[in-house]
Amino acid sequence: MAMERLTAEDRVMLWPDKVWPQEIGALAVLDGGCLLGPDGRFRIEAVRQAIATRLHLVPRFRQLLYQPPRGLGGPMWVDAPAFDLTDHVQVVPLPAPADEAALLAAAERLRRGRLDRSRPLWQMWFLPGLPGDRVALFVKLHHVIADGIAGVATIGTFLDTAPGAAPAPGRAWAPAPAPGARDLLADNLQRHAGELRRACSALTRPAATARQAHAAWRAMRELSTAEPAPATSLNRVVGPDRSLALIRSSLDQVKQIAHAQHATVNDVLLAVTAGGVRGLLRARGEPVGDLTVRIDVPVTLRPAQDRDQARGNLIGQFVVALPIGVSEPQQRLAQITAQTAAGKAERHPSVGTALRSRAGRRALLKMMNRQPVNVTSADVPGPQLPVYLAGARLLEVFPVLPLTANVSLGVGAMSYAGQFNIMAIADKDAYPDFGVFAASANDELEELAASTTVSPAHQRDR
Repeated sequence: MAMERLTAEDRVMLWPDKVWPQEIGALAVLDGGCLLGPDGRFRIEAVRQAIATRLHLVPRFRQLLYQPPRGLGGPMWVDAPAFDLTDHVQVVPLPAPADEAALLAAAERLRRGRLDRSRPLWQMWFLPGLPGDRVALFVKLHHVIADGIAGVATIGTFLDTAPGAAPAPGRAWAPAPAPGARDLLADNLQRHAGELRRACSALTRPAATARQAHAAWRAMRELSTAEPAPATSLNRVVGPDRSLALIRSSLDQVKQIAHAQHATVNDVLLAVTAGGVRGLLRARGEPVGDLTVRIDVPVTLRPAQDRDQARGNLIGQFVVALPIGVSEPQQRLAQITAQTAAGKAERHPSVGTALRSRAGRRALLKMMNRQPVNVTSADVPGPQLPVYLAGARLLEVFPVLPLTANVSLGVGAMSYAGQFNIMAIADKDAYPDFGVFAASANDELEELAASTTVSPAHQRDR
């Protein structure tokens, strides 16, 4: 059986993990009527059974992250010697009154706890108690398992397109033994030999090799020469606590805004973020003038046809300057659209490719010390038709982003069944007035929608 070493892209997600947990997730709400017994108790056994029948489709959910001794190669996945699903799928009833504030507070408590490295790196909590027999679901998994696209595909394994889907029979599972030192050494030597062969092969394709090298070099240059972020109250090292806020919209509305400006759905998300930051800084009495705030924008490098089965991490990144000083929402969106259009015309090598070398890692450290970015984002397409978990319809879902180093605000969006739902997450100390950001971002979305005339203009790719 082939050993499953982490890719360079996956290993990037381990580097900051000791200080800033690299754990991604989602907060969802289910129509839980079929999951509650006559006494109102959540039927956790039925849910665990539904999940157990699909576990063979997600091998990482029964594997551990293992670092071999020095000289025996990089980190890898090995089967857990024992696996108990009850450790990973649990119930945490919401305290009364179970309103949205209580839900977000519960999600933050669950987010703040670290995943246990002695177990597979994922967790699901069901939170009953919402009005109308609704049940919340908070899912957390380590970023080393998946990026945003792969995370949706991974969790989608446990979802059905119809409420009455017959459960498939589960498969018997027995853990494979961990490889011994001799096998690890042989595998490591074989991989080094393979890298050498690929390097030699690259010499026979000088044009393609030169293009790849130039793209990686440009990415490292951008990291190492990035200017410091403008001085605002957002510039601070991220601490352990977070504030969360939800913004709801429809995908049709966001697409109409995008169509009118020849923009993308992601451009609208960036404009909403810009409006939120502008409103926050103005409420704090800080000058905005010609201020720009830079936001990190991930770019999936996966072919569209592969995304439903995506695993691991495969993303590139570029930085967009949010024009906070521009007063009109449509003008802000237009400037953002021009930037992202230019950025998409360039090649964006994967983060792992740019950081394979020691020089690349030094560039990343230099970048983080210079604070070139204040905000991170993600726009993740979800299922466009309703889906069900153990027969319960998924009503809405919001992505949960990690924060790292000096990036004190994250704004993630997910489209699902006609919805476009945003979760903003911020360092609690940097954003004691986080409600102002959320209200300003929502106002930005409403102003863009109110000023938009439906246009037949072609929408660019997401």
